[in-house]
Amino acid sequence: MRKKYESYDVVIIGGGPAGLTAAIYCGRARLNTLLIEKSLLGGLATYTNEICNYPGFPEDLSGLDLMKQFERQAKKFGVKIKLTDVKKVHFDDGGSGHLVETFRMIYQAKVVIVATGGRPRLTGAKNEDQYLFDKGISFCATCDAAANTDKTVMVIGSGDAAVEEGMFLSKFAKDVIVSVIHDEGIMDANEIAKNQALQNPKMSFKWNTMVESFEGNGHLDTVVLKNLKTGELDPVKVDTCFMFIGYIPNSEIFNDALRLNEQGYIITNEEMETTKPGVFVAGDIRQKNLRQVATAVGDGATCGVAAERYIAETEMFEEQIMQKEKVGLIYIFSAIDAPSRELITEMQAIELEMGGNVKLNLIDFYKKQCLCRRLGTETDPMTLVYTKDGKVVKKEPYSSKPAIIKTLTELCSS
Repeated sequence: MRKKYESYDVVIIGGGPAGLTAAIYCGRARLNTLLIEKSLLGGLATYTNEICNYPGFPEDLSGLDLMKQFERQAKKFGVKIKLTDVKKVHFDDGGSGHLVETFRMIYQAKVVIVATGGRPRLTGAKNEDQYLFDKGISFCATCDAAANTDKTVMVIGSGDAAVEEGMFLSKFAKDVIVSVIHDEGIMDANEIAKNQALQNPKMSFKWNTMVESFEGNGHLDTVVLKNLKTGELDPVKVDTCFMFIGYIPNSEIFNDALRLNEQGYIITNEEMETTKPGVFVAGDIRQKNLRQVATAVGDGATCGVAAERYIAETEMFEEQIMQKEKVGLIYIFSAIDAPSRELITEMQAIELEMGGNVKLNLIDFYKKQCLCRRLGTETDPMTLVYTKDGKVVKKEPYSSKPAIIKTLTELCSS
């Protein structure tokens, strides 16, 4: 089957809070934007019964309702949405012509925003899939703690996340029962968190246990634990079971395309930039400390603004800075450095002396760092001279006006 091609300014992979926020920003910037989501718009947030800590919504609302509002806002700004699975990506090192491939289509984009999120690691116990998310198994204490006020909950896991979230749950729940696979007193958490948990009167521990099965009539009410030493089964009545045994980033298709850490999360800088020009990353798929709807929204907003800026700077770079009508002179300066700033007048004088045969471009190092990186310079002040076909023939710190004029005259006469 021959695949069809479509071109967009921005293609966003993943329709959770981060991806939808990026889409809202890109759509509002009047960028031709496509969002691809393989299953349910809103991602894991849609499975949360109550979101109590998202700013601007003092009345609790479900994650599904909140994500529906995100979706409506994205569509309001003309974002196109496709429900399909991305099979392959190809990110061009030059920053143009990125390709995103699905079963039937290949989408070409100036910018790609990766917001594929992740999925909680499961225990693999019997009946587990019947009680995920809103049916008794939760993966977010911050989201669902208030709904379990004065109830009995179980926590699976003994790492930092499990112990710290268990202590947070103890502020709401009547009892917090923790299932730990290790011998008594041994946990994977740091010593401070471990000692605080052991001294917490609301927390009790089931040592040497793992989940055998989840039981309940429509909603979870019993977690059956198996003792790893004796094989004895221990049915424990609970209202909710919280699982903190790890998180799996949805980064498989990016293994050979982007830089990942040991856990599989994509590494970015604070601007959400990757090592590939024009490829940005937002939300839970990023290497970061806190994974919440609020932080995903912040990432998405940063990506949306970065995408708009990147496209504008790309057009400026290709059409103005590296123009092909005249020999080019580029001066990179710092607006906050007086000597660097004062040389602007001298550069303008050079352009005038060349009698209209040279095109001068001035670049503020701090405001246009993306352009500076494209030109391969990380310092200021810097002068670059290039031919009409875009070949840089000279790149050095400012030397002298006569030396620059000599180089430009030779190029113009050749």
